[in-house]
Parts: sequence; C-alpha cells; structure tokens
Amino acid sequence: MTIAISPITPDFAAEIGDVDLSAPSPAEIEAIKAAFWKYAVLIFPGQELAADEHLAFAAQFGPIEGDRVLDPKVTPHRLDTQFADISNLDPDGKIWSQDSRQRMYKAGNRLWHTDSSFRFLPGLCSLLYSRTVAPLGGHTEFADQRAAYDALPEDMKRTLRGLVAEHCIATSRKRSGFATFTDEESRKLPPVPQVLVRTIPQSSRKSLYVASHAGRIYGMPEAEGRALIDRLIAHATQRHFVYTHRWRERDLVMWDNRCTMHRGTDYDDLRWVRDMRRATCTDVANTCEQEGIPVPA
Repeated sequence: MTIAISPITPDFAAEIGDVDLSAPSPAEIEAIKAAFWKYAVLIFPGQELAADEHLAFAAQFGPIEGDRVLDPKVTPHRLDTQFADISNLDPDGKIWSQDSRQRMYKAGNRLWHTDSSFRFLPGLCSLLYSRTVAPLGGHTEFADQRAAYDALPEDMKRTLRGLVAEHCIATSRKRSGFATFTDEESRKLPPVPQVLVRTIPQSSRKSLYVASHAGRIYGMPEAEGRALIDRLIAHATQRHFVYTHRWRERDLVMWDNRCTMHRGTDYDDLRWVRDMRRATCTDVANTCEQEGIPVPA
C-alpha cells in the first residue's frame, strides 16, 4: 500500500498515514525518505512501537547516538542509552522533584535548538515517540530554517557566506540556568565549529544552521557575533516559519536537524506525566567539512 501524505504547508511538515512503522516495507521506507527530504517534519499518528522497533526504524536514516550528555554515575538514565529521555520521570518512573538535576538540565529544551549541533558530528534527524502526554501544554514547535534563509535579504546572505559559529551544550544550558556540569561531562563535550549556512544534499536547498547552542562566531567580536546569532534565531522563529505540534499518545514525530529548530513549550511537569523517548541519528560529517570550509583551530 502507498503511504498517505497530508501536507500541513506546501513544503514544511506533513502527516503520514497508511503505514505501520513497526514493520515498514522497503518501498514504504523509500517513500517516507522522499517525503522527509521535502517536508523536514513528519508526523506518524497512532503508532504501536516497542523500543527495538523504534530504533530499527530510526536506523534507516543513519547511526544512532548512544552517548548521553549527563554522566549516568551522577544522574542515572532511565532508558537504554540509545534513547534521549524526553520525560519528567526519574529512574524509578516517578515524577521528578522540583530540584532534580535532570529537570534543571532539560529546562534548556525550551530554548530554540537543533539536536546535537554541539557535537562535532551533529544530529541528522531525530525521532520522538510519545507514550504518555500531558493534558495541557507540552507542545513542540518547529521552525523551518530553509524558508528563513530564503527570506533573508541578499546582503545578509552575502554576509553569512562562509561564517562559522562555535556550538557548545554549556552555552544553551547556562542561558537556561544550568551550570553544574561535572569535569567529566565538560571534558566529553568541548565547543565545536558549525557553519551558519549549509546546503541540504537531498534537496540542494540552503538553510540557516543556528541554535541556542551557538555562542560566538569565529573571526568576529564576541558581542557582535552573539547579536548576529540572536538576530538570526529571532528571524527564523517568526510565526510564519513555525509549525506547532500538539501531541497525542502514540505519535511518532521525526524532524531534520540540519534545517529545522525546535523547542518544547511549558506544562505542569510536577503534576502531569509526560513520557517520551527520542532516537537521534548522526550526520555524515561536520558541517564545515560538508560545506568545504576549513575547520577553525
């Protein structure tokens, strides 16, 4: 059976039906990939996925990250390390406490970001599956950085050509109030370079590549670089570039980290359970290498 595609806009975000992701056929995988390269955000409602089925589908798009940011000896992980735990639950499956280290760290997810841009090999795509959703709030907003780049004035496009930003997980976490990384956590995640504009191979479309993880621009005074990054994030997250997903149980949503930003919205995380798990696939190379730009020392 051919998958059903219901676009939310002509080129950004689509709902996909008539497919069971626990056992998709090769033809269905190819059709999903074609839709993904076009729409960048795909929503699959009503999926019944065991953990291994979720990971098997994700693996169709690339190697799955397994190295988590927080040291499990300090902050135990509730799930298999191939999953990012996008929940408000502690390792015992209970709602976390107000002063939970995990809660303070995850406050940074409310900032606009793209997954794993703080890794030398950044994220290609993420696949988030909902098991329990909050009855109020807890939406996810997605911004189309391709459309945002297209809308820039030509003089700004020229200004951005060849620029490289420094991304670091500590940058976004400090902005959200978390500054207690252990020495081991900091050592594992040094700042990395990523281009400000990249080309998506499957569509040849150019896209901004900015996020709350970006702190400065190489070769530019720090305050000036920070102001430019903030300006680009504000531009890319204008309402006409944004799709808001209101979660239902058993939704699987996948997005292209190379050309989208996203953020979670508030909900009462000390009252309602929100249980979700995310698999993220690694990109093929650092963005500087992909764009043929020398990696800064």
